[in-house]
Amino acid sequence: MTRLPGMPPSSLDDAQRALHDAIAGGERANGPFPLVDEDGALVGPFNAMLLQPALGEALQALGSAVRYRTSLSGRAREIAVLTVARVWESDFETYAHRAAGLAAGLSAAELDATRFGDPYEQLVADTTVALAVRGDLTDAEFTAARDGLGEATIFELTTLVGYYATLALQLRVFRVSSPGRTLPS
Repeated sequence: MTRLPGMPPSSLDDAQRALHDAIAGGERANGPFPLVDEDGALVGPFNAMLLQPALGEALQALGSAVRYRTSLSGRAREIAVLTVARVWESDFETYAHRAAGLAAGLSAAELDATRFGDPYEQLVADTTVALAVRGDLTDAEFTAARDGLGEATIFELTTLVGYYATLALQLRVFRVSSPGRTLPS
C-alpha cells in the first residue's frame, strides 16, 4: 500500500498547484501513460514532488531535459530507462517506460531484452548496466563508450541513470506501484 496518498488539485497550495500544472500540462502531457488519476492527482514519482515544490520543480525539469533534450534516440533512451528500472526493480518505472518504449519503437520482446542487434543500442545498454549496477565505468568501458557514443552522450547517460535511480528510490520509499498493483510493506 502506498505511503503517500494522492493529492487532488483542490487540496494543493499555490506552489504545489503550479508544479502540478507544469507536470500534468507540460511536455509529458501527451505521453504514453497517464500522469493523473481519476481525481486529477499526479501519479508515480510526480506525486511525491509536490511535498517540496521548489525541489520537485528542479527534479521534474531535470527529468524533462533527460527525456526530451538529449542526443539519445527515443529507443536508446527507453532502453537505458528500462535498464535502470530493471536494476532497481522499480515497478512503476517499468510500467510507465514499457509504454514509452513501445511508443519509441521498441518491440514487446525488446522491452525485456538485454541484448540488441543494433551496436549503438547495445553499447547504450551495456554502459547503462555498468553505471546503474556499479556506478562507474572501467577504463575499457569508458573507452568503448567514448568511441561509440561520445563524451556528451556519456554525460547524458550518467545524468539519466542518476535521475531514474533517484525516482526509483523515491518510488520504493513511498511504496508507489503501477496501477492495480500493491507493493509489499
